[in-house]
Amino acid sequence: MKRWKRNLQARLAGASGSPLLQRWRQLARRERQALSALALFLFAVALYSGLWLPVERSRAEALRHFEQQRELLAYLQARAPEAQALSGRAVVRPAPTDLQRLVTAAAEQQGLAIERLDAEGEGGVQVSLQPAPFVTLLAWFEVLQRQGIRIEEAGLERHGEGAVVARLGLRPMP
Repeated sequence: MKRWKRNLQARLAGASGSPLLQRWRQLARRERQALSALALFLFAVALYSGLWLPVERSRAEALRHFEQQRELLAYLQARAPEAQALSGRAVVRPAPTDLQRLVTAAAEQQGLAIERLDAEGEGGVQVSLQPAPFVTLLAWFEVLQRQGIRIEEAGLERHGEGAVVARLGLRPMP
């Protein structure tokens, strides 16, 4: 501790001969007070912009994320009974040979026109649909899911107002 104190005193004594310190001593008392106040102000601005603002921004972002997660939790809790009811159902798993027939029948049921239907290896099919309303396409997706068919790939392109052209890769659910 004594060594540290002597080292500090030696440095202060060496600094007394610096031009900056001599210039400081030549300033009038009011000038020194004004410069001290300016230095304090600049320190406060640097502290605010360097520490406080980033912390405040991070806190606000964390609060927004928390609110989003809270809304998601409320949504999931509201849908929990529906999910439990669905989990009790037996999942239908169509045979790969029936996949084309089921896809075609479901599309006709929803009023969708299949432009092209190609068999793919490992029991899958590639389906290209003619332009159809997006809402109808979503209903068809739900029908396919209930029949045990999953959408493995999907390519959707806008075609006019509210209509889409879809190219899908479908497979039976495992």
